[in-house]
Amino acid sequence: MTFGLNRQAGLALSSVIMTVSAFIVALKLFQPASIKVYVGANGNSTLLSEIPGFYNLGDVLTVFAFSIVIGACACYILLSAKPSNPRPTWKLSLEEKKSEWREVSKTLGDDEKRVYEAILQADGVLSQSELVEKTGLSKSTVSRTLDLLESRNLIERRRRGMGNVVVLK
Repeated sequence: MTFGLNRQAGLALSSVIMTVSAFIVALKLFQPASIKVYVGANGNSTLLSEIPGFYNLGDVLTVFAFSIVIGACACYILLSAKPSNPRPTWKLSLEEKKSEWREVSKTLGDDEKRVYEAILQADGVLSQSELVEKTGLSKSTVSRTLDLLESRNLIERRRRGMGNVVVLK
């Protein structure tokens, strides 16, 4: 809830509140109060000793309260962050590859074009044996063509069981 603030202002405000709260918690944890022991009545008391390094009830409540504030701010920041691109990244990279296809195809030979286009039509992932079936080329021609495409950093072959899966880079 940002009470009329836009998303960026809400994130900035919660970041500032979280930082200040963390600073206060750190101060309380690193500088505990000391206990003073007095002997005598109200008006006539003498300081007997001072024992450093104890947390009183006020310190404990302060650390607890500001820890809750830190947690609330962190939850707000994490839950209010929108993904910058709602589309999956694999689809985005595939769309980029398809848009680059025209440029890449100008530099490829005929067999390379057929193989690369078959991988593109399969959404960027295809087994090597399926590639042989889809292109109609021999196994050795597909293998040599994949070597060329891999040397140009256009595809990557990954070993899966007894065969390879070809993935666009």
